[in-house]
Amino acid sequence: MDDQHPKTWHHLAANEVVTQWESHAERGLADRLISERRQRYGRNILTPARGQGPLVRFLLQFHQPLVYILLVATIVTLALEEYIEAAVIFGVVLINAVVGFVQEGKALKAIEALGKTLVAEATVIRDGRKVRIDSTEIVPGDLVLLQSGDKVPADLRLLRTRDLQIAEAAFTGESVPVEKASATLPEAVPLADRTNMAYASTLVTFGQGSGVVVATGDHTEVGRISQLMASVEELQTPLTRRIAQFSKILVVIILALAAINFAFGLVRGQEPVYLFMASVALAVAAIPEGLPAAVTIILAIGVGRMAQRRAIIRKLPAVETLGSTTVICSDKTGTLTQNQMTVTSIVAASEHFPVMGVGYDPEGFIQAPVGEQAMLDPSEVVQLSVNDLHRRVTLLECLRAGALCNDSQLVQKEHGWDIQGDPTEGALLVVAAKAGLKPEVLHEENPRVDSIPFESDHQYMATLHDQGLDRPRVVYAKGSVEAILQRCDSAMDAVARPHPLIAEEIHTQVSELAARGLRVLAFARKELAAETSKIEHEDLRSGLTFLGLQAMIDPPRPEALEAIRMCQSAGVRVKMITGDHALTASAIAGQLGLEQGTSSSTASLDLPRAITGQELHQYSEEELIDVADETAVFARVAPEQKLRLVRALQASGHVVAMTGDGVNDAPALKQADIGVAMGKAGTDVARESSDMVLTDDNFASIEAAVEEGRGVFDNLTKFIVWTLPTNGGEGLVIMAAVLLSTKLPISPVQILWVNMTTAIMLGMMLAFEPKERGIMDRPPRDPQSSILNKNLLKRIAFVSLLLLIGAFGLFEWMIEFRGASLAEAQTVTASVFVIGELFYLFNCRSLTRSMFQIGVFSNKAAIGGAIGMLVLQVLFAHAPPMNQLFGTAPLSWGVWLLIVAFGVALYTIVEIEKYLVGYILQGDSFKPIPHHHETPGSDHGRSSSQD
Repeated sequence: MDDQHPKTWHHLAANEVVTQWESHAERGLADRLISERRQRYGRNILTPARGQGPLVRFLLQFHQPLVYILLVATIVTLALEEYIEAAVIFGVVLINAVVGFVQEGKALKAIEALGKTLVAEATVIRDGRKVRIDSTEIVPGDLVLLQSGDKVPADLRLLRTRDLQIAEAAFTGESVPVEKASATLPEAVPLADRTNMAYASTLVTFGQGSGVVVATGDHTEVGRISQLMASVEELQTPLTRRIAQFSKILVVIILALAAINFAFGLVRGQEPVYLFMASVALAVAAIPEGLPAAVTIILAIGVGRMAQRRAIIRKLPAVETLGSTTVICSDKTGTLTQNQMTVTSIVAASEHFPVMGVGYDPEGFIQAPVGEQAMLDPSEVVQLSVNDLHRRVTLLECLRAGALCNDSQLVQKEHGWDIQGDPTEGALLVVAAKAGLKPEVLHEENPRVDSIPFESDHQYMATLHDQGLDRPRVVYAKGSVEAILQRCDSAMDAVARPHPLIAEEIHTQVSELAARGLRVLAFARKELAAETSKIEHEDLRSGLTFLGLQAMIDPPRPEALEAIRMCQSAGVRVKMITGDHALTASAIAGQLGLEQGTSSSTASLDLPRAITGQELHQYSEEELIDVADETAVFARVAPEQKLRLVRALQASGHVVAMTGDGVNDAPALKQADIGVAMGKAGTDVARESSDMVLTDDNFASIEAAVEEGRGVFDNLTKFIVWTLPTNGGEGLVIMAAVLLSTKLPISPVQILWVNMTTAIMLGMMLAFEPKERGIMDRPPRDPQSSILNKNLLKRIAFVSLLLLIGAFGLFEWMIEFRGASLAEAQTVTASVFVIGELFYLFNCRSLTRSMFQIGVFSNKAAIGGAIGMLVLQVLFAHAPPMNQLFGTAPLSWGVWLLIVAFGVALYTIVEIEKYLVGYILQGDSFKPIPHHHETPGSDHGRSSSQD
């Protein structure tokens, strides 16, 4: 063989695969070929991705337009020999870089995690000897032996199987272990249905088998996923895109204003040195030095809030990204469902018994038959009592058959109930326990004498039990409906009397259950002579009595239903992308309330249409964009198809969140705008590929994350709307001074004081602003929109003009009418900006409501920050060291009162503007929002179900 992956292997006969690899079905690979194969194909490990070194990653933290502005400001202030100011600005840049570097330090480890999934021991046969070796030493052509509990070490073409079942949920998304066989399959069979293959990193749950290695390391299916991940580009989040766009615009505005200012002064014949100083002051004034730090801190506070709501953020911008999410693509198994098979319906003696309770917890009960409930009270759930159950002998016998014809165990652990063995058998134990039948008691009363294990060729399992007291021994059988019915001659009626079997009636019942996406098992029994000690297939060829059906499914998480409803009401679409069967996926989607659609197979049930991976393969990239946008459920989807779907949705302009827990989800998690991994059931690969990890594996936490993300973006917007008027006002004051040929009303060092202290003491307090009411009642923010809309830009310009009037007017009043010194007048200018921003802070606590409507004391941090800022500003004006450092001078209390009066006026004018804008936008339908006080720190707009 020239290459490990010249073709797929499932469609080739087993002996042909062995021959191609020069191996042997009994003796394995010859020792003489081992070293040559290892040299040709390498060790059975995944090649680590070449990542950027720590130094490069740290330097890339400076590669942002806004940081460039701050670096320019550092150089400018150094040129002015203002070393303290330069150090402060560069300190902000450095802190931002360090925080970003630390937050992203755990990123790009997904390939390493994938590598760990292959490191284990394996049993192989080489030259006729059975040996235990490290899985990394396996080479193509090796004969590998598998048994229950083993992790498959490489991709295998199975040669022999005995009741072999392999859990592939983390790989294909299917919740039930796959029954394996060695038979040759058609070439067109999709990966999830290749039952004669075993893939690296999957887990053997039952039985035994052997197979020849056809791929190792990078050439395995999990290796192919690794390569897919390596090809995925890291995407910018909506926040980083908007900040970058905003920063570029800001750079152009600052340079243009400085150039215009300098050129205008030259035309008027002013001194170049003065103009240079004024232009530098203008540039420093226009730079929002506190913005990068504010973005980092507001996001960090959002991270803390998310941790309290059971979500760990691995990358800071992920908090805001969820708030902008328009589509959530969710895996089904373990994310929307419990990953615990549950019997939900039983048919015995032609009666349908619904079963309450989900998962492996035996808390639950069996309801009265559907017909009885309707006669009693259709709106009431009627639980069968112990006496009712004992009267229904056939129902109990069907449950007893499921519990006795069973090789699994139900065990109670610290975290809850769990199953040791096959999940399907576990579901049978749980439903029996709900009826009061304890498996250990049943086995004690009816000890097993012999059994016929499940085989794919026969599609059933049977066990022989001793009933004691010289009674006949009984055989219980369970399996597929077809396999059991063809062996039955009769059926039990409601009082356990045999009567003729009506197969058509049973098939109709099975079709109804299967149409709901349920997996249906049939149960039967047969009595044999008391001395019988062994059973054969021949004993069960006929003569069985049909007991009933048990239908099961991996049920949806109850909290996921409410979470999906909340997301959809917030304009966030939820799509299921799973490797499971289409009918099962469609049924679960219907129970969860995903967007309704029609399909030929499910239209009568009004279930969402499920598009399969085979159908997706037929669509071009352009066609897929529309299909992905219009469809809610995708089933039997391969890893690269999940990747295609995410990219198609992004091409439609969506901000895509992808949830998942398995290896197969990793490429799509990395490609999505935000990847959300499961913390409990998730693989290392999924977690390391994600931006956010849910500690409780609860889809409902995603809805909370969307709400939290919207709150974070709101607070960021509020900060920007609050901080820019300071920069605008300062710039306008400098330009007015040049225009009127007066002295500079505020110096560069004073500008830095105003910008930095107000950002820290006032602006940062907006990070603690509680979420506003109705935050989840509005549609997602358009991912293509800018951070600020036209109305907010107008408000920024309006407040900038107010600050210009107040600051420049009081500066001129101090100079011309009070005969004040330049230091006093500049102190007044700086104080006007500080006090104006202090009062404007309370305007910005809500961009549409007044602080009296959202609660004056609902953000105590803002009040504390305002008091702290007042103290600092008084020190700025009156403390001698501050006078020397910043060139300020003390002010009289009369002047202070005038400055505070300006702040009150500014607050009042902006509140009137907010009211009028709301009136104009809403026209005659506008109604003032009712006065409403909300408690500090409350989660506004949050439903009670999330508490």
